[in-house]
Amino acid sequence: MSFPATPPALALAKTQAKRWKIHPPLPAEVGRALSQFSPILQQLLYNRGYTEPEQAHIFIEGAMPSDTDPMQMLGVPQAVERVRRAIQNGEKIAIYGDYDTDGVTATVLLVQTLEKLGGTVMGYIPDRFDEGYGLNKEALTKLHSQGVGLIITVDCGIRSPAEAEYARQTGLDLIISDHHHPAEKLPDAYAIINPKQAGDPYPHKELAGVGVAYKLAYALIRSFPSASIQPDELLDLVALGTVADLVPLVGENRALVRYGLMAIGKAHRQGLRSLIGAAGLRPERVTATDIGFALGPRLNAAGRIETAMAAYDLLRTPDVQKAGALAQQLDDQNRHRQNITRSMQAQAEQIVLEGKTELPFLLFAAHPDFNPGVVGLVASRLTEAYYRPAIAAHQDKESTRGSCRSIPEFHITNALDQCKDLLEHHGGHAAAAGFTVRNENLGQLIERLQTIAAEKLSTTDLQPTLRADMEIALDDLKLDLFQTIEKLQPTGYDNPIASFVSRQVKIIRPRLIGKDNSHLKFSVTDGRITHDAIAFRQGYRLSSLPSQVDLLYTFEINEYNGRESFQLNIKDIRY
Repeated sequence: MSFPATPPALALAKTQAKRWKIHPPLPAEVGRALSQFSPILQQLLYNRGYTEPEQAHIFIEGAMPSDTDPMQMLGVPQAVERVRRAIQNGEKIAIYGDYDTDGVTATVLLVQTLEKLGGTVMGYIPDRFDEGYGLNKEALTKLHSQGVGLIITVDCGIRSPAEAEYARQTGLDLIISDHHHPAEKLPDAYAIINPKQAGDPYPHKELAGVGVAYKLAYALIRSFPSASIQPDELLDLVALGTVADLVPLVGENRALVRYGLMAIGKAHRQGLRSLIGAAGLRPERVTATDIGFALGPRLNAAGRIETAMAAYDLLRTPDVQKAGALAQQLDDQNRHRQNITRSMQAQAEQIVLEGKTELPFLLFAAHPDFNPGVVGLVASRLTEAYYRPAIAAHQDKESTRGSCRSIPEFHITNALDQCKDLLEHHGGHAAAAGFTVRNENLGQLIERLQTIAAEKLSTTDLQPTLRADMEIALDDLKLDLFQTIEKLQPTGYDNPIASFVSRQVKIIRPRLIGKDNSHLKFSVTDGRITHDAIAFRQGYRLSSLPSQVDLLYTFEINEYNGRESFQLNIKDIRY
């Protein structure tokens, strides 16, 4: 298949100027209230909404909130009772998961818990390519034929009413644990555990799928006084899935990830230790950023390229040799995934822009050759490049399976809800979703989504916004500043890493790096101090880069060949 050249006007959309928003200086009264903290930390706390000493200390310490008893979550008491009965009666239990890191870690977590509690349990993760996301009737039939009497879903099931009804008719008891937004009508299941369901009093609504599974595991362990497992043994899995699924790292999630990183540092799980080694990391130095950019992608690669059971087996095995082989397999698959993503992104961009002189409000690219395991990454890259909601989809003879990514101004799952009469399946969050549509309905679906997007976005200034905590001079970038911003860890969604702006700095020795020369490497100086800098995926700037610029960046440690040095991670350049 050949693709036309990208129209120049649209090609420029990828490099459109970004809006910088620098937080205003904190009010004097907040400074007085937070006077026990350094001035820069005061500003960072204020920017994140912490204006009182007590709440600031709670945030910095990352302590577990006091209102996290899982028994207050709807469905948990009934689920505990049913699982206990299954264990006592020797009933076979299946944990039905998803093929991303959140789903895999949740599956491993509940399988491990139930095994330690004496249950007869198996993990089941559907094949992305043959079965697709979530519950399916063929899998339910197969599990029933294998003697399973109770199925517990993790990270899926909340939008599967037909499959839940089929399970009931088949004689299967179904417990749904999920964190995705429910539809108006809930499935008819034995119990539903999802803090987002109507009337649920649990205060921490934004748990990942593995977080919800952890709450059930915690309640189960507590109901067995002589349990041979403790909840703390599961926190490494919780940290992996929570960070990888991009849920807000505040409140309970922040505490779970903080303690989970401590558990990862102890490296008690052989498979995880091998994966950390394959990524070139050290267990005691693993951060949330490492999970997001190194460990999570490798675990996800298994389900994107072949089957997620390789990631499941890796996190389960105590065997050193098997763990090493599986970790290497995932590392290889991740490299393959990166190559596929680059190729598909280029194709998707040309499909999106073909014949157009203006950028659509919603980007759509579908092709039979698109790898179904990578379409979500391609949609994400389109959204990042053009600042529009985007859909990338794999087409077969009868249906199209799409993956959606969006921008803060457009709730993609709400948009799909308005098209549910055309869809076979759909679900997701505000920023990400997936769907299946029969090909005869595809044209009408895209037309309707484009209309919804135009109505919502046509009067909006669609310009990406980058936020910075404060302006700072380069010679302030020292060890004590780094130690200050480290107090914000673990950082991630809704708790961003500290970012700064420095004005009128001089660029030295700019050059392209990376396998495809897509990254820009240089040094910066203000005449008094010099720092290394890296601008990922900004290699296109090299030909037009002046000698003096304004920078928006994060301040980090770069480790290369055993040598550590400070580095500016450049988010945007103004000139």
